[in-house]
Amino acid sequence: MKNRFKTKYSIKRGDQVVVITGDDKDLNTPKAVLSVNTDDVSPRIIVEGVNMVTKHIKPNAQSPQGSIVKQEAPIAISNVMLWDAKTKSATKVRTERKDGKALRISKKSGEVIK
Repeated sequence: MKNRFKTKYSIKRGDQVVVITGDDKDLNTPKAVLSVNTDDVSPRIIVEGVNMVTKHIKPNAQSPQGSIVKQEAPIAISNVMLWDAKTKSATKVRTERKDGKALRISKKSGEVIK
């Protein structure tokens, strides 16, 4: 019963999105989605170059000195919108079924999002 009413989202890995709220807000520069996690109570995504955090790595066999690494942390999926390349802006998405496949269609331009 847990997955029976699972919410579906229109953002997938590899999509171009813009951050619409938060410290990294930028409505004019699209960025790539690296991963999507919808299993939690609040679905989160990792976007390239957004929400950078510093992680300290303990010394181990591969790196005897240890290290400090900057990496992306997840943000809420509601903080981003899909990028429409034709209109060069953020857009909402509607879904249509064609030949048994679900197609994502931009509401601004009417183009199919690949």
